[in-house]
Amino acid sequence: MSLKLMPAAQALAQLDQFDAVIDARSEGEYALDHLPGAQNWPTLHDDERITIGTLYKQVSPFEARKLGGVTAARNIASNIEAHALDKPKHWAPLTYCWRGGQRSGSLSLVLDQIGFKVTLVEGGYKAFRAAMLEDIPLQAQRLQFEVVCGTTGCGKTRLLHALAAEGAQVLDLEGLANHRSSLLGAVPGLPQPTQKRFDTLVWDTLRQFDATRPVYVESESKKIGNLTLPTALVERMHASPCLQLSLPTEERIELLLEDYSHLVHDTTYFCHRLDVMAEFRGKVVVQGWKDRVAAGDFRPVVQDLLTQHYDPSYLKSMQNNFRQYGSARSIEAAERSPQAMQAVAKALLAH
Repeated sequence: MSLKLMPAAQALAQLDQFDAVIDARSEGEYALDHLPGAQNWPTLHDDERITIGTLYKQVSPFEARKLGGVTAARNIASNIEAHALDKPKHWAPLTYCWRGGQRSGSLSLVLDQIGFKVTLVEGGYKAFRAAMLEDIPLQAQRLQFEVVCGTTGCGKTRLLHALAAEGAQVLDLEGLANHRSSLLGAVPGLPQPTQKRFDTLVWDTLRQFDATRPVYVESESKKIGNLTLPTALVERMHASPCLQLSLPTEERIELLLEDYSHLVHDTTYFCHRLDVMAEFRGKVVVQGWKDRVAAGDFRPVVQDLLTQHYDPSYLKSMQNNFRQYGSARSIEAAERSPQAMQAVAKALLAH
């Protein structure tokens, strides 16, 4: 037997050296979070876990293990037939389940007996997550961040995309979070990942950056929608140099109408989202905005949202949290087009 056990921290560091990463947990567990690049080979499917778990509690562990053994053997055979028959003898997968126990152990044993070079994560996903959370502060500390600041609608996200297109290193936290990071930032039909999934996505992005080159990131708050940023990353961003992006007010309004077009096309939903602003601006003001939205008069509403809410709160947050904001380098975009943002990105990278 050549089956190898590996501590989670070591597997974390060597993740890219394996030919495949195999998650032996159920589909539901996999969907909540999984190791980067992992394939899902369930040893037990969701409904099977429920059935066997109920049998374990209501009848006996022995009866549950009998049914579990039969079911697991069937699923392991099915997965190997579907995914491994074309693999060479030197194929070297990394396997895991919740705690590195029976599910991944059973799969690994069969793969090992076939002759593959199998490595099993000790402690499974649970140990991996603990090791990953310990590694995030180390990843954040080794990197040089450039924080793109600027009031709502000035094109920070567009600039990040332009920088990425020019080959710069970009940490797009809103992209990872599926949220535009504001009270109106939820995207219909695009749910946010779980907190665990978000943590893994952030870690996986950080670990791939070259520490000798800057990483551009937007000046996010501690939360993006329902998700919380890793504390160590937030602290590192707060201590990093800042870039202040500006865009004419009319261009900001048009940019927001483009980026939040779903609100323009669904005025009922727009009005519903505006209700959350009543806590800050009062019911009378919000009702006035809702009346304008219902009438299709969007631009004055957007301008009011900027001048009365977003701009003052954003500037206060920047001054209170980002320690180098006062010495931020100014960057001006003449207008909101991709071409204009590309020009800003090129000039920034040439500096």
